[in-house]
Amino acid sequence: MVTRPPTRHWPALAAVLPAAFMDTVDVSIVNTALVRIQRDLGASGDIGQWVVAAYALCFAITLVAGGRLGDLVGRRRMLLAGVGGFVAASALAGAAATPAMLIAARGAQGLFGGIMVPQAMSVITTRFPAGRRRATALSLTGLVLGVATVSGPLIGGLLVSADVGGLGWRAIFYVNVPVGLAAMVAGWRWIPPDGRAGDRRPGRRDALGVVLLAAASLLLIGPLVEGRALGWPPWLVGALLLSAPALAVFARHERRRERRGEVVLVPAHLLRRRCFSTGTALTAVVMSGTTCLLLTLTWGLQGGLGWTPMHTALTTLALPLGIGCTSQLTNWHGHAAGRRFVGLGAAVMAAGLLALMAAVSTAEDATRSRDVMPWLFVTGVGMGMIIPLLPHISMREVPNGDAGAASGVFNSAGQLGAALGAAVAGLIFFAGGPHGPSAAMHAVAHTLGYNIAALVLVAGLARLLPPDDAAPRPPAGPVPTSHPGGRTEAGGHSAEGGSSRPAR
Repeated sequence: MVTRPPTRHWPALAAVLPAAFMDTVDVSIVNTALVRIQRDLGASGDIGQWVVAAYALCFAITLVAGGRLGDLVGRRRMLLAGVGGFVAASALAGAAATPAMLIAARGAQGLFGGIMVPQAMSVITTRFPAGRRRATALSLTGLVLGVATVSGPLIGGLLVSADVGGLGWRAIFYVNVPVGLAAMVAGWRWIPPDGRAGDRRPGRRDALGVVLLAAASLLLIGPLVEGRALGWPPWLVGALLLSAPALAVFARHERRRERRGEVVLVPAHLLRRRCFSTGTALTAVVMSGTTCLLLTLTWGLQGGLGWTPMHTALTTLALPLGIGCTSQLTNWHGHAAGRRFVGLGAAVMAAGLLALMAAVSTAEDATRSRDVMPWLFVTGVGMGMIIPLLPHISMREVPNGDAGAASGVFNSAGQLGAALGAAVAGLIFFAGGPHGPSAAMHAVAHTLGYNIAALVLVAGLARLLPPDDAAPRPPAGPVPTSHPGGRTEAGGHSAEGGSSRPAR
């Protein structure tokens, strides 16, 4: 029997979106305060890179495992645990008295963020009835994540410059406390407890898979995050090369467990679903280009031209403004025309970046905000046609019983893309060594070539999506998923929002 969908799914969305926004902003918000952090704590420049890297590395380690745990032990439970840990870690970061304390707190933020973030999307997938409402909720999630990605530097610049309560840079961490506590209260109040999900008997979890995936993630993400700062020593290049065989060992382990009918971290059938695999690949490429763009502008405008963080932040505000202009149109029509929206959005973004490349190449050291903002706005208009669609494209075919695992893989792809974009940005931008103002603007123009190439790839991947007039619909009911002991069962909640308990 299928029960009626929860009547408070929209309030539940209000509970999970702040958690997703808070985590995404924290990835970039700290960049605007690194100089003041180093000065106040008496730290070296190397400490600044570890403040950033500790978060990224720990986040990558727990993403997939955190998502799968939500499938197995309850999504609300894992969401509340993740948000609570993130809030505590944020408070510790704000109170940090030494560089080591701050780095440890940032690592804890990353660990709990990897538990928190996958639950947001899986709660939406399992609690919203299939169709228009779920598509709208996923589109709103994509919009929130997109705006958070590009507005982190602006929020950081405002908080640091305003010196709220005399806190200085510490405000960028303390602001998470009230936001996170509000999300916890809303989650406890409006997200119903999960039914029994998966097998709770000890020894049935894929502990070895967690270790193997964590090792592969570190070998892959670690060098991309730290490579440029450390000068790409041979041992770091070797670690990057070892990531491929490490992932192969993990994949073999997962196939073996799946053949035995045991719980796996990444069910193989997810990757065979056309929308999920293509949407996840699109996410990696788009995040790669977005991260590369934001870092390149920061290095060029602040480091090259000497702009203040606030000046840079206000100039790059054109990006989220552009996103806002098309995001509602995407929400109305994009779920039924995903291929066309992604292709058109990539073309608009490429046009904006080509114009931006020409503008900074011409103006050089005389570049002003008026030279940059119109083309960032056009780029944002294109982003608004892509970013809100990515969660919907990726998750619309996913069985509800595997929503957490799918969300973990989806977010891991974005994390990998961001790390790759940062690494490529550093390699291209700093290829000629330190830059004066004119040379910095030329380096910005050269680096934008990578962004444009990434958008060409986005347009190509979009053609792999199902035709818009043949877009697949979500499963009409519970979809069988593997269960320990070799039997199958209906996973989680039905597409209509009801729940089904595992067979005993």
